[in-house]
Amino acid sequence: MFDLFNGLPVHPLVVHGVAVLVPLAVLATIAIALRPAWRTRYGHLVVAVSAAGTVLIPIATQSGEALERRVGDPGEHAELGDQLLWFALPMLILAIALVLLERRRASGADSIRPAVFKAVAALAIVSSVACAVQVYRVGDSGARAAWADQVTSP
Repeated sequence: MFDLFNGLPVHPLVVHGVAVLVPLAVLATIAIALRPAWRTRYGHLVVAVSAAGTVLIPIATQSGEALERRVGDPGEHAELGDQLLWFALPMLILAIALVLLERRRASGADSIRPAVFKAVAALAIVSSVACAVQVYRVGDSGARAAWADQVTSP
């Protein structure tokens, strides 16, 4: 299903979405974790960007498997790409938690202890950094798989 679009492999097209949206979600999640005032104003946008990037990951992996059948095994890149979803999902869930906790606090429905905010924010930052590292690892291994034999050092 995710093999070709208009005669071109879908994988490089979708991967660019992942390579832009997931790092943007990483930075935005860290921002709302560190700046509580931004949670109300930008939280919904952070969650939307994170969700879009996360949704694109399985499409990238499926299209990568289709491309693999055409050009051969990309080695470590395929394994790392399969793992990326398990880094992006916790980041998305923690971004949602930050936004929901902020909404509850702002509505005054109940008092949420500051320690809860700090714990969720800390987990969101750790999760975001881990996701950023994994995105780098996937991208680096993909670039090496695609270009290592094509480009020579001077």
